[in-house]
Amino acid sequence: MNTYLAIALGGAFGAMSRYWIGQSVPRLDGSGFPLGTFTVNLVGSFLIGVLFILFVEKLQVAEQWSPLFIVGFLGAMTTFSTFSLDALLLFQQGNYNVAFFYIFSSVAACLFAAYTGMQITRIFL
Repeated sequence: MNTYLAIALGGAFGAMSRYWIGQSVPRLDGSGFPLGTFTVNLVGSFLIGVLFILFVEKLQVAEQWSPLFIVGFLGAMTTFSTFSLDALLLFQQGNYNVAFFYIFSSVAACLFAAYTGMQITRIFL
């Protein structure tokens, strides 16, 4: 499959997954915490850890599948630009504590999710 076509196909499914997950997560009333974006980024971080180990260490197929799944699917599914906008809006609304908590928890939790995905995949596959 052509690399650009693989990225486009993965991107389409990633964008749809992002929308579906974001809409499926219940909203937290009152706090302003963007739970949908947080969840999408957490799931995407976990999956990139899993896929990296699968493609590079276990199956050794990164060159064939990386454009489709990592660049296309996860690139479109995860939402750093939305994360940035959510954080800026929280600051602009004066929700400084929520904004700082959102930034810190997103970065820490997503790093932990990627690490956990890597470790689980190494152990079980």
